[in-house]
Amino acid sequence: MSREAPVNAGAPLPAASLDEAPRGRVSGMQAKLHRWAVADPGRRFDDVFNWVHDPATLYAAWLRVAGNTGARTAGSDGLTVARIEAEIGVPVFLDELRRQLKAEEFRPQPVRERKIPKPGGSGKLRRLGIPTVADRVVQAALKLVMEPIFEADFEPISYGFRPGRRAHDAIAEIHRYGTSGYRWVLDADIEACFDSISHSALMDRVRIRVKDKHVLRLVKSFLKAGILTELGYTEDTHTGTPQGGILSPLLANIALSVLDEHVMAGWKPGRGMPTSYRRWRRRQHQEANWRIIRYADDFVVLVNGERGDVEALHEEVAHVLEPLGLRLSPEKTQVVHMSEGFGFLGFHIQWRRKPGTKDKWHVYTFIAARPVRQLKDKIRDLTPRTSQANPRDLLIRINQILNGWANYFKHAVAKHTFRMLANFVWRRVVKWLMVRHRWKWKDVRRWLTTPSGRWKPITADGIELFDLARVPVTRYRHRGSKIPSPWR
Repeated sequence: MSREAPVNAGAPLPAASLDEAPRGRVSGMQAKLHRWAVADPGRRFDDVFNWVHDPATLYAAWLRVAGNTGARTAGSDGLTVARIEAEIGVPVFLDELRRQLKAEEFRPQPVRERKIPKPGGSGKLRRLGIPTVADRVVQAALKLVMEPIFEADFEPISYGFRPGRRAHDAIAEIHRYGTSGYRWVLDADIEACFDSISHSALMDRVRIRVKDKHVLRLVKSFLKAGILTELGYTEDTHTGTPQGGILSPLLANIALSVLDEHVMAGWKPGRGMPTSYRRWRRRQHQEANWRIIRYADDFVVLVNGERGDVEALHEEVAHVLEPLGLRLSPEKTQVVHMSEGFGFLGFHIQWRRKPGTKDKWHVYTFIAARPVRQLKDKIRDLTPRTSQANPRDLLIRINQILNGWANYFKHAVAKHTFRMLANFVWRRVVKWLMVRHRWKWKDVRRWLTTPSGRWKPITADGIELFDLARVPVTRYRHRGSKIPSPWR
């Protein structure tokens, strides 16, 4: 098979078929692209633009954009998904978008800037870019076509914003290798990663797999689209890929795959660490082994060796990131031993002695202090004493927050934390109701206890307060290389 063979998208769907489900055709296209990319690692795809403006691809991209919570948010042109559906009509909108793409008349608009507070209460702001709906649809179409190709090359130790992978897989990977002796940690933080990626370095990585000039031009145009600031003027974008764009996470993964490949080079066949026996032999000769675990721009490097080995890797990683226009944050990047503990993706991971034993040590995953503090702040904001919110609506919103929070953290050592937070939420809701109804404590007991004196759950119009203390805490099993591809 030619390494630069074209990909023929075939005949486009007729306009009437926009009312039919296009997922089969799109998933079939993705499966082909992924299969060809896996079969020939050197192949450069020369004719994939036909798939980008294919009616089925654009309609599948529209469904993704319309199904996101951001569908209600307008870009710099003021249009939302609802307005397009009501005033223009989806078929007309997509037909015009396809015409512009085919005629090479499509030009991305500057993303609308929105600044939100960074987590942790530091007072710093994170800059988000909100594209127009049309730009979002084209970005989603590009992602549908490009993702299966680049997924064939991504290392298995990368977990962020990839199909079928989640943060818990990254935590399970750390747990597994931390248990196996990898207890020195480079806890790294890339400074302003999404804002600082070099466009030229990123495009060089894209060109390794994609030769189609139309696709390359389209990707570059999104990188150079500019930003419409909150003050109303336009800024050029010379670096970075704005957070908030559908394509941005994939582009960031493409750029950072340079780091993955460099750090994991020793695990390839014929190199120093491909088998457990070779790694054991290296340790017998006082040579270190290492492994990176990355989730988007957050990553750690676990080292089975000494502190000096981690410090050497620190310098190596900084050198690899430099051509990408990226640098490690001096304040947030640190070398730690796992017995000291470190934070990653909202968890606190630490190697410590098992309670009740003298010499049994394990790697434990706890909930970090920041997400607990943030959850409490959210509950406080929902239950101020002067609030006149409808109790049913309040319980629905609290339940949504608690349910999502519990699903994320239920695989940690969390039983005590869940119980503590359940009590906190119960007290906040009860005190809010006491002020709202001018109750005394005896009124609360009369309302929330049975004739036998047992406490009942808080309810309002058939909605019961979610009880965090009853959430079962389970262990998340390490999947590693068993994570299935969506394009088998």
